[in-house]
Amino acid sequence: MSEKKQITRATGVMGLATSMSRVAGLIRDMVVAGMFGAGFATDAFFMAFTIPNLLRRFFAEGSLTAAFVPTFADVQHRQGEEEAARVANICWTLLFLVLGAVVVVGVLCSPLIVRAIGFGFGAVEGKLALTDLLNRVMFPYIFFVSLLALLTGVLNVKGHYFYPAVSPLLLNLAMIFCAIFLRDYFEVPIMALAVGVLVGGVVQLVMQYPVLRRMGVHLRADFHFRHPAVVRVSRLMLPGLAGVAIYQVNAVVTKLLASFLPEGSVSYLYYSQRLFEFPQGIFIVALAQAVLPSMSRQASLGDHEGLKDSFRFALSIIILITLPAAVGLVFCAVPVYSLFFMKGAFGYEEVRQTALALAAYAPGLLFLGVSRVVVPAFYALKDTRSPVLISFFTFLVNAGLGLALMGPLQHVGLALALTLSSLFNAVALLVALRRKLGLLGLRAVYLTLLKILLPTAAMGLVVWFTLSFGPWAEAGRGAFKAALLAAGIGAGALVYWGGCLLMRVGEAQEVFSMLRRKVAR
Repeated sequence: MSEKKQITRATGVMGLATSMSRVAGLIRDMVVAGMFGAGFATDAFFMAFTIPNLLRRFFAEGSLTAAFVPTFADVQHRQGEEEAARVANICWTLLFLVLGAVVVVGVLCSPLIVRAIGFGFGAVEGKLALTDLLNRVMFPYIFFVSLLALLTGVLNVKGHYFYPAVSPLLLNLAMIFCAIFLRDYFEVPIMALAVGVLVGGVVQLVMQYPVLRRMGVHLRADFHFRHPAVVRVSRLMLPGLAGVAIYQVNAVVTKLLASFLPEGSVSYLYYSQRLFEFPQGIFIVALAQAVLPSMSRQASLGDHEGLKDSFRFALSIIILITLPAAVGLVFCAVPVYSLFFMKGAFGYEEVRQTALALAAYAPGLLFLGVSRVVVPAFYALKDTRSPVLISFFTFLVNAGLGLALMGPLQHVGLALALTLSSLFNAVALLVALRRKLGLLGLRAVYLTLLKILLPTAAMGLVVWFTLSFGPWAEAGRGAFKAALLAAGIGAGALVYWGGCLLMRVGEAQEVFSMLRRKVAR
């Protein structure tokens, strides 16, 4: 199978699995919004969840994956399955010990950590104490989800994508179940959500074991931490940790600044980010995960031209998907929140404020997508240092813009600051990669971008016109709202994909041909 087909197939599998998880996540957020609204308790929960979520990306999705996958792929290619299994066991043992220590320290130091990232909460009696309590309950989540990331890397290199990608579905289901059925058993009802996070982390990890065993991977303790491949992973992780840390500090800074804004601001940003992450999780993360093993194989063989070809293809697919998705998010923000969230404690003012934040976040989808494709190219070349420096300057840009914009624009200014810093990050990464690999041959990518501008504009016009007839400020009328929203999205999608095919966008034709072959089978 060619690398392009492998990338497309893997992206499709992970996109399907992730879409299931994201739909469950949307239902989860509807449950949370309806039960708890946007205020004291939800602000505390979302702030507390920031900490284990930050460490998940710190250890798991960022530096660990970036360092482990290229090294594991290289060992499997050059030294065989047996040696690769040994490396996986040593990394598993080392990560198990490190994460155990991190969890103990995190729980003990929770009051200090919570006060540092949610300092503004101190002005509201009891808010910091609730945040601390929720953080202590959820902190062990980082242990389970980081081990899951290691197993995900093993399975992805071996060509298995579905189970790891669908595992977040179980986290969402656990949170929904606990919120509905356990909230009455706690003096503070939102504690049920924290318990759901912990349960979901355990289930996510456990569900991978049958797949691993079926593929001949048997995890066991191995304390040979001086193995050359493990040392290489550790060395690659160190700058990667710094890069991920700087990136995640952006999220913490945004939450910290939001804690000084009016009550509900943290919740508005959370709910808007959740919808923003819907297409991000389905397409961007899936493609980034799919392209890393392919580019790692090509880098291991010294095939830099093949690596560039895979990079250009992934970049074109990202633009093809994220540009219309960003436009769609802007026009669909109020209708989506009105349909799915406007009930119970979540009224139209909450809908409007959350939609404004989403509109500010939306353009960043394209820039974030570009970054998530460029960074795996550095990782495939075993260069985790270059993205670190760029991440540091991105952090400075985000913090400076956040401070400047939060006054006049409140929480919307913080969302806009993150979008502008994402633009800076994408451009800086592309420039750095060109210096490393020489000419990237992006003329075809620019041509793809130009070709899809007209279909995107036509799609936006159709979606805006269709949704302008909706009673979005009114509560209820769910059936009519759902039908109108579906009609707007469906009409927009037809206009966009039809326009891309008429403009002869090669990537769109390739995706369409693949889908047609699947249906024919």
